[in-house]
Amino acid sequence: MAKMTDETASFVLRFTQKIYEDEQGESQVQWRGNIRYVQGGEEERFSEFPKVVNFIQDKLAKLTIQAMEDKPIEQKESILSKSFDLWKRMATTYPSKIIETIKDPESQIKSIQEQVQEQVSQIGEVIEQGLDPNSWRPASKADHKQMMQLISDMSANLKALNEKVDKLSSSNT
Repeated sequence: MAKMTDETASFVLRFTQKIYEDEQGESQVQWRGNIRYVQGGEEERFSEFPKVVNFIQDKLAKLTIQAMEDKPIEQKESILSKSFDLWKRMATTYPSKIIETIKDPESQIKSIQEQVQEQVSQIGEVIEQGLDPNSWRPASKADHKQMMQLISDMSANLKALNEKVDKLSSSNT
């Protein structure tokens, strides 16, 4: 029977909206906030959303690495691959969800919570179930190429997200 582990990572994300008039008398809006990692108590302030994503990635990466300490290399590679898939989906879909949340907080917050919980549950299941050593095969060049492409795509998506957030931030100040 596979050994099951259950790790929880909870984050509290708080936004503060400041509406003010600039020197020309035009109404402006500025979003700021902070994120707290509940289990560790660490907290960070932000004015740009990529800082939130980096904070969450760092905490979840540490949890994943700790959970994999006693696993064989093949299993670690499989778990990391699935973790990269999670972040690829986040980079491509969640930025628009955050913007929608700012526009319509009540309906979107529930949607984001459900989606994040679903993704975290899937990663947790993979970690708990482990990898069947009999089904493992060495990574091929195609596997490595695909992983590098996913990382490259994720990097490009994060860069595009940063540019959009910067553009939104500069238009609101």
